[in-house]
Amino acid sequence: MKKSVFFCFVFIALFAFMPLLASGQDYLGNLSKNPYAPNSTSNQFGAGSPFIPNSINNQFGQYGSPFSPKSVRNPFATQAPRLYDSQGNYRGKLSNNPFDPDSISNPYGKYGSHFSPDSINNPYGAGSRFGSDSPNNPFGPGWRIIGK
Repeated sequence: MKKSVFFCFVFIALFAFMPLLASGQDYLGNLSKNPYAPNSTSNQFGAGSPFIPNSINNQFGQYGSPFSPKSVRNPFATQAPRLYDSQGNYRGKLSNNPFDPDSISNPYGKYGSHFSPDSINNPYGAGSRFGSDSPNNPFGPGWRIIGK
């Protein structure tokens, strides 16, 4: 009886996580200035550890290397990780590429401009340090980082 319940639980869990596994997406943590949140990239013992293979702070990993096309630090990255807020809204690419229209480093783009309400760089918009899920809020959860 106990084995059948266990296998039933495993079977249900596999189907629950199948869409995430099939899409080939990696959850890389949350972009946040909160150093105490376990999923924060500012937490050196959590998602921000330089020893985690998929961490954006790992300089030898695919998301932290200055040479990888998926890296946050590569100024020519073409497949940079994407940011999503707590409601699931797309908030741009976490990239150093100033020419990518979706990059948060593009000073003229929707997600990088200091004047755009959707930009992390606008202190009165999405990037406000008083926003509940803003990455600039030192007590908030931040935005999810999803890599492909």
